[in-house]
Amino acid sequence: MPSSSYQDQSKDRLLDRDFMAWLPLDFKNGTIDVDVASDLATDAPAYARGFVGVAFRIDETSRFESIYLRPTNSQADDQVRRNHTVQYAGYPDFRFDQLRKDFPEKYETYADVALGRWIHMKIVVEGSKATLYLDHKEKPSFVVNDLKFEELHGGVGIWIESGTIAHFRGLQVTPK
Repeated sequence: MPSSSYQDQSKDRLLDRDFMAWLPLDFKNGTIDVDVASDLATDAPAYARGFVGVAFRIDETSRFESIYLRPTNSQADDQVRRNHTVQYAGYPDFRFDQLRKDFPEKYETYADVALGRWIHMKIVVEGSKATLYLDHKEKPSFVVNDLKFEELHGGVGIWIESGTIAHFRGLQVTPK
């Protein structure tokens, strides 16, 4: 992400945004597999976490759902911060800060991830449920039972946020 797109914490409330690259598919339900890796840019703001993830059901008005990682949180000494490693959000109506305030702990969890290494993400989407499997594990790392935009269908893409240098490979989308 170019530094000109970083959010300015001194002027703005930090929010999820629609900074992504995506494929114009007609995805509603199915499986998304991708390897992701992220590092912090040399000019990353203090709040940068190596944000990297997947957006899906991206519609023509840029509404979408996403599951993303904050790799630096996984390695933090602060347990509360560690618990904010994996995040679900529904843009623009259900951003991370609103979900965290209204439903503490429901849309976030811990996962053992880190900057500078490949992390396999497999997201299975079925109706109002999304299940995230990390690093080819059989058991899910994260489950969302009430996706906010179940009616949406559309593109699938990669999502990043301020201060992140992201890498993606092997994106495979299998609609159901």
